[in-house]
Amino acid sequence: MADRRISLSEAARRSGVPASTLKRWAEEKIVPVRRGRWTVAAAAQARVVARMRERGYSLEDLRSAGQEGRLAFGFAEELFTGSEEAITLEQAAAETGLEPELVERILVILGTPKGQRELSKEDLAALRHCARVLAAGFPLVAFLQLVRVYAQSMRRIADAEVRLFHLYVHEPLIRDAVPELEMAEEMGDLVADILPLAAPLTEYLHERYLRFFVEQDVVGHMEADSAMDTAEIELGHVHVALCFIDLTGFTRYTEEEGDIEALDVVENFVAGVEGTLPREATIVKTIGDEVMVVSPDAASLTRWAVDFLSRFPQRPQPRVGIHYGDAVYRDGDYFGSQVNLVHRVVNRALAGEVLVTDAVCGAIAGNESLELEPIGEVSLKGFPTPTELFVVRAR
Repeated sequence: MADRRISLSEAARRSGVPASTLKRWAEEKIVPVRRGRWTVAAAAQARVVARMRERGYSLEDLRSAGQEGRLAFGFAEELFTGSEEAITLEQAAAETGLEPELVERILVILGTPKGQRELSKEDLAALRHCARVLAAGFPLVAFLQLVRVYAQSMRRIADAEVRLFHLYVHEPLIRDAVPELEMAEEMGDLVADILPLAAPLTEYLHERYLRFFVEQDVVGHMEADSAMDTAEIELGHVHVALCFIDLTGFTRYTEEEGDIEALDVVENFVAGVEGTLPREATIVKTIGDEVMVVSPDAASLTRWAVDFLSRFPQRPQPRVGIHYGDAVYRDGDYFGSQVNLVHRVVNRALAGEVLVTDAVCGAIAGNESLELEPIGEVSLKGFPTPTELFVVRAR
């Protein structure tokens, strides 16, 4: 696809660069053009050159980068459909029935710069979907959070796709000194083959995890503490077991063993958490060597934590903090003082320790496989009242 022949005028239209400038860039070998024959890949690279010029790069720098193949990934935009027809924000609001302020708010969440008044037909199609969801009765406050989660998740997916393609496809081609135009054509063919697979795989994963979490929600309601009056829980809050687990002494370990060894340790650690968690537990996020987990069942989460830590006899050893309480659920994450509390708890734990609050003790009372060792009331930073903590071990 990337080697398809096009005219000079078509190359100018695609790249947004005047034909006279394109001819000069071709003559000066800024853009690879064979015997005056323009291709989709060459036009894409010309567009990249124009953008880099706007950023202040010299033609000599761009010539060197192009000859090394470092600009060859610019062709990828040619694989995406898009219209040139511009639609104003006010027109989009009128066609969807949404308030202009709400349209702008949704677009900002989706990644459109605030204040941009011209939209594409694709933007309008997305806004129509949003309008249908709201018209069906889905609450606006929940809808905006859901859109934000979609946007954040897809941004992360797209970022990973581009970075991994660059690291494991583009860079090896550069190191093998593949000619720039041949490189662009080879990568273009590969992406054209792979790109259509993304949507079916994403749809499959979405349906699979949606089914799983629907089941978890039903189970969570059935197994909730019957003594708890759910009407007392504020809207947007959830009562859940909150857990942080990290690696003690990880900074020093990195300094002593190096970044690559430390990265391997973190990857194995996170993979271990993912592969052993109870079915009802969920990883919320990972930040470096720290993992946040939530579960409706504090007892099973605590049993898992004790067993998991026994798998790490050598440093850097994990440590765990667990608390059971209310948290604000927003944008796929958990917030509030109770989350801050459990984060303080894990920071007080020693290597290989599971440290829990008294709220967790009530949930695991009578469990014959675990024993509790009280360490007394501990002052935690940011909390005026000391918190009673317990070390949990296998009996």
